[in-house]
Amino acid sequence: MIVQPKIRGFICTTAHPDGCADNVKEQIDYARKHTKLIHGPKKVLVIGASTGYGLASRIAASFGGKAQTIGVFFERPADERRTATAGWYNTIAFEQAAQAEGLYAKSINGDAFSDAIKQQTIDLIKHDWQGEVDLVVYSLASPKRTDPKTGEVFSSVLKTIGQPYTNKSIDVFNGVINDITLEPATDEEIQHTVAVMGGEDWQLWIEALLKNNCLAKGATTIAYNYIGPKMTHPMYHHGTIGRAKAHLEATAKNLNQKLHNEINGHAYISVNKALVTQASSAIPIVPLYISLLYKVMKAHGTHEGCIEQMSRLFTDRLYSGKPIEVDEKGMIRLDDWEMDPKVQAEVASLWDKVNTDNIMAISDLAGYRHEFQRLFGFDMNKVDYTKDVEIERNIPSIG
Repeated sequence: MIVQPKIRGFICTTAHPDGCADNVKEQIDYARKHTKLIHGPKKVLVIGASTGYGLASRIAASFGGKAQTIGVFFERPADERRTATAGWYNTIAFEQAAQAEGLYAKSINGDAFSDAIKQQTIDLIKHDWQGEVDLVVYSLASPKRTDPKTGEVFSSVLKTIGQPYTNKSIDVFNGVINDITLEPATDEEIQHTVAVMGGEDWQLWIEALLKNNCLAKGATTIAYNYIGPKMTHPMYHHGTIGRAKAHLEATAKNLNQKLHNEINGHAYISVNKALVTQASSAIPIVPLYISLLYKVMKAHGTHEGCIEQMSRLFTDRLYSGKPIEVDEKGMIRLDDWEMDPKVQAEVASLWDKVNTDNIMAISDLAGYRHEFQRLFGFDMNKVDYTKDVEIERNIPSIG
């Protein structure tokens, strides 16, 4: 099949297997050069391991510290009519590279919110690792979650709380900037968003791993968060997503105490930088902010993508051999370069000026579009997109 991008709104319904492989290879090459984990984790479970920060975490641990990894995700293989999802192709490339270096890498595809996938993962850990996981990365991003006990389906929403909020937003692919108004969420919508994006499932995973003696003494778990600048707070930090993230923060504190008491372990949240991901592309206002942020941070020489962020997290924070620096809430602030007052002042100035006529001149919208297409294996320099490719490919450990 000749595979071209088919973009609908904020998603791409196709993925290119060779382009995804090249994207993964670039991240692996970066990790080899920049992620130096002398005292890093040796057996790593990544929940949400096929794209974005989860994939970059798996790459950093494996190719920066020779860690064995198990990745859990929910991706779709190809069939004769359509390509696989990008995460499917990403995982093929990751496992092939890991095997070439003699690194253990196995994957489980299914609903990570379910009891069945948790048990399948636990069984694999017991069989292959004898219950010695020393790092659990929780990086799930999903619009829906089915409660494993009740069967109730929760759906998250991107809304404000209390009052409507109006600000600029952009159609990324035509460059048109218009005002958008977000309506406040109902109490039920808030509860559903917390159920999907809060910390409940993270806690269920850690409790299940503890119960089954699958965590090593001193093990660490980490989940990822975003706070962002004041201009995005009404619809993010103070909206439904922010309410869910507050629940995630409370969960981290509870898990940290539980792990400390039972195995002398730790639970952290890393507050990461704004990046082009499948999740962030769906949030109104954020793509315009990211386009301006990229322009400023690239000029300052401080721009990072997923692998650069995870390399810095693992090398300079989690496994530096020094005490881990946290903020007043106990969170690791990997968004420190984004939230530099000089950077934020420049972004705010551009925000006041930006419109449809000047967007290409004063932002990095071109860079945003490039990064978005890379998520699905497109716009990669070394790939010939006119070439017929085999789309039906198997993940080595799944078959």
